[in-house]
Amino acid sequence: MKTYLVGGAIRDELLGLPVKERDWVVVGSTPEEMLRAGYRQVGKDFPVFIHPANGEEYALARTERKTAKGHRGFTFNTDSAVTLEEDLYRRDLTINAIARDESGRLFDPHGGRSDIEARVLRHVSGAFIEDPLRVLRVARFAAQLRSFGFTVADETLSLMTTIANSGELLDLSAERVWGETRKSLQGPSPRTYFEVLRDCGALAVLFPEVNQLFGVPQRADYHPEVDTGLHTLMALDAATHITEDAAVRYAVLVHDLGKGITPEDILPRHIGHENTGVPLTQVVSKRLKVPTRYARLAEVVTRYHLLSHKLDTLRPGTTLKLLKSLKAFSANDMVEPFLHACEADARGRLGFEDIPYPLKAWLLGLVEHLKTLSTTELMAEGFTGKQLGEEIDRRRLQMIAEYKKTHNVTQKVGA
Repeated sequence: MKTYLVGGAIRDELLGLPVKERDWVVVGSTPEEMLRAGYRQVGKDFPVFIHPANGEEYALARTERKTAKGHRGFTFNTDSAVTLEEDLYRRDLTINAIARDESGRLFDPHGGRSDIEARVLRHVSGAFIEDPLRVLRVARFAAQLRSFGFTVADETLSLMTTIANSGELLDLSAERVWGETRKSLQGPSPRTYFEVLRDCGALAVLFPEVNQLFGVPQRADYHPEVDTGLHTLMALDAATHITEDAAVRYAVLVHDLGKGITPEDILPRHIGHENTGVPLTQVVSKRLKVPTRYARLAEVVTRYHLLSHKLDTLRPGTTLKLLKSLKAFSANDMVEPFLHACEADARGRLGFEDIPYPLKAWLLGLVEHLKTLSTTELMAEGFTGKQLGEEIDRRRLQMIAEYKKTHNVTQKVGA
């Protein structure tokens, strides 16, 4: 029995990145032998074992054969005769198909080190095309390694396009699609993930509502970049610099979906796109089974982002309605992430990437001011039940009106 460190740990070491987790492959062993050695077996599809001391995963070397559609349509062979070379051959990218033995010697039969030096994401073999999930994985790696200058090899992108055209992406579970998307939204360059998916045709399959934004014009006076899809990518870039919150980044991704269905006869205007976009946002969130917090934030950003750009001109009643929609006075407060998304929208425009967004501080200050209103004191004054709620609203409206008089900020952002 021989063990080898494989995959991401080797790749990250060669790139000078910290290794977050280590995976091992075991050659020349059997499940029975692993159990006798004290390993704990997990996984149903193929034998994976947890080391009794370090808790890391050790998988038996395996080969695989495609037997049905989708990323689950494989049978695995984990016979003790399977070699390290055979195991590495089934991996997705050359940079993930490098192993190191216990003496420190590297095994790199597919040129992974050369591709790391050349900053290229390249498939290991023609078997790449058998697993549709690899389209999303390559896009995620491209996003994860964008700062190093990695690009997808032309021949690999061609195979990804073939997969996208085959219809097999539709066989991926929502959990798998969202899992790769969430990781990319949490990473350093979410924009790259969606660009790669678009380049190979996968965006049109998995995110048709987002893909439909490309080529849709906007008013050049507000959006010098004109193209709505490009604006979405630029806003996503801005969100990446503003916050690490993946929920905000997701909200930015879908905030303008309504522009994709604007009637051609009124273009480049997008009257009411914030309202027409809400059902589309809900459809995407439901299809991907995104977490509730992501879905709720995406919906309020879609519905109210235009209001954020003119906060200090709103009537007190409209402002209070917005704050209630954002749960500003509850434990599920969405005010700050909402404002992060709206700031990204404002900055996601050609020539406006570095503009200040004072309206964010303005609204946050207003919320803090409104929170000084004491419900306990109102109850001590005798207000209860429905009357208490009405009095809270009355006094909040008064406080908003006073705040607007003493805190004047004007910023024209547009749609």
